[in-house]
Amino acid sequence: MRTILVTGCAGFIGSHLCEYLLTDGCRVVGLDNFDPFYDRQLKEENLRPLRQHARFAFCEVDLRQGPDALTAALPALPYDAVIHLAAKAGVGPSLREPAAYLENNLLGTTHLLEWMRRHTIQTLLFASSSSVYGNTPATPFREDEPLLARCISPYAASKLAGEELTFTYHHLYQMSVLNARFFTVYGPRQRPDLAIHKFAQLLRAGQPIPVYGDGSTSRDYTFVADTVDGIVRGLNYLLHHPGTYETVNLGNSQPVALLDLVAAVGAAVGVVPQLEFLPDQPGDVDITYADNTKAKRLLGYEPRTPLAEGLRQFVAWLDEKPRNSPQAASLQEATVSE
Repeated sequence: MRTILVTGCAGFIGSHLCEYLLTDGCRVVGLDNFDPFYDRQLKEENLRPLRQHARFAFCEVDLRQGPDALTAALPALPYDAVIHLAAKAGVGPSLREPAAYLENNLLGTTHLLEWMRRHTIQTLLFASSSSVYGNTPATPFREDEPLLARCISPYAASKLAGEELTFTYHHLYQMSVLNARFFTVYGPRQRPDLAIHKFAQLLRAGQPIPVYGDGSTSRDYTFVADTVDGIVRGLNYLLHHPGTYETVNLGNSQPVALLDLVAAVGAAVGVVPQLEFLPDQPGDVDITYADNTKAKRLLGYEPRTPLAEGLRQFVAWLDEKPRNSPQAASLQEATVSE
């Protein structure tokens, strides 16, 4: 039985991943610090089914506290691998709090790597981001694209620096590493600050949809189950290829223009969108577009969920939440405040 440490386990992607690993027969230790970026209650709801599982253990600890704090908090087990999802998320907020993003995403990752080194844990899957490509002119984005002077937000810079750190520990201590660059993940439990979630809530409330720029920006929306499938395939690849260092895109490879996304969310919710055009937002890239060739070759990765089906599942999840529940209240508050 494999024992896997998942950082950021209470978040959107982390909770889905932990459920998958438990179903697959793994023992999972989950770590989260409940960053106040959004309501803790949402993450507690994500954790609730996990806490009921006999092979799941949860530790509330902040990576910024250092490797000694991790040693004190985590069960003393022989870990087969670490999947590092924990990060301070969001491009826009990183412009307002750049130091906080570097502290969480860079210093926190350094402390995790040091803890792994001390405990001779040799396998790491690191969650990176499509934001590292910036406004790279060539599309689709390939992993061998030179990325110096590409990042246009502190969040993106923190993720690219994280990739550099993982290479340092691979080089010095022979860690097996796979950097997985995620592309705009969506689906049930999606963070309330992200576009699809905000658009759905605004439509349900009869409010207009903010469109930044002319609506032509595009994103490579990837359903959460397809992203989790890529993570698990990446983990299996690492465990069967010790000493490796690789970086792969985990995206859908089908960019969707903003105006088309708004129309698709409207169709899923059953409301015709009203649009409010606004100036471009600083730090936003024009397009994200994953070249999946390498992930297909190395991992057998093949995303399968069409946008309409993924949005249907997301809206069905929203509809399950009672309007007076703590989660529904938190989601509505997040929508109004953004």
